Amino acid sequence: MDHSPLKIGNRELPSRYFLAPLAGYTQRAFRLAVRELGGLGLATTDLVLAHTLLHGSQKSLRLVRTAADDKPLSIQLYGGDAYTIGEAAKWLVDRGYEGIDINMGCPMAKLSRPKPAMQVAYASPLPNELTAIGGGARLMCDQQSAADLVRTVVEAVDVPVTVKMRLGWDRENVTAPLLARTFEQEGVAAITIHGRTRQQGFNGGVDLEGIAATAAAVDSIPVIGNGDVRTVEDALDMRRRTGCAAVAIGRGALMDPWIFRKLNDAATGMPLREPTPQELIDFLVRHFALMHIDEGDDVCRLFRKFAAWYGAKLGIPDDLEDRLRRFESRPEFEEIVSKIRERHGERLRPIPTALIKVPNGPIDKW
Repeated sequence: MDHSPLKIGNRELPSRYFLAPLAGYTQRAFRLAVRELGGLGLATTDLVLAHTLLHGSQKSLRLVRTAADDKPLSIQLYGGDAYTIGEAAKWLVDRGYEGIDINMGCPMAKLSRPKPAMQVAYASPLPNELTAIGGGARLMCDQQSAADLVRTVVEAVDVPVTVKMRLGWDRENVTAPLLARTFEQEGVAAITIHGRTRQQGFNGGVDLEGIAATAAAVDSIPVIGNGDVRTVEDALDMRRRTGCAAVAIGRGALMDPWIFRKLNDAATGMPLREPTPQELIDFLVRHFALMHIDEGDDVCRLFRKFAAWYGAKLGIPDDLEDRLRRFESRPEFEEIVSKIRERHGERLRPIPTALIKVPNGPIDKW
């Protein structure tokens, strides 16, 4: 298995294991915290709506926040209008960003509509539903429109343009191999393929054969596999079984932020290093501190959602994890961390709370 640095266009990436975008999670603070652990090859932002970025939306500007230590980085753009995405890509490159990723894999049904003032200021489509403007996974149903969009963006900028997509709309419409070939001809520098269809959402297992077919369809550009990678062995197995050049890891990095360091250990023939109890707690504190820099007083509300992912790996006792999901101030966070240090390792559940499915229905049915 090739562990040499990977080239995507004119970018040389130090590792073949990437941080995949996860809406609401993979923003600057998390990226920086994970980068400090080592082994990360490339990170990509949460998806950014092209037309709201051009409007100067504060939410979009927050999503593209970066730092000198936050490299290599790609910005993931979403939209169904080729001109708008091309203009957004140029806006980013003019400000020093070094990679553009086009989202053709988002399975979400809806997003919030921009404010009326923004609608007047710009003439691009303003959808209430993602698929209404032909964005996200809907683009995979229209090869010509998808190719036109990709060509427009590639011609608009002089940095590598990549595409993230799913296998297809549903099992009867698996279009990823054909589209990957088409996008390569249009000048795309790499393809990331999530091994599910849009219809699946995040249900069911990842189809490694579908990823393999996409990797086999291109001549020379890298294909990056994605989906259900939770461990080092999952990542290595995906590469062995699909022939993909690299692997993008999303939820697996929330479950184990050290996964990239471990994969780097595996690539260099070193024993895999598990973090010490001190490292586990220090990571929690460091991530919170970085998020506080970005979010200020809103940090507590935004940090709570990480607790359900971190609890199992960081060895946080169940009752203290529950408090982390509800804390309201920085002093309360510091008090909880102090108790975690005292009681580290008492946790009873080895599975992250975020992965435990709660049944639908009244409590007496649970």
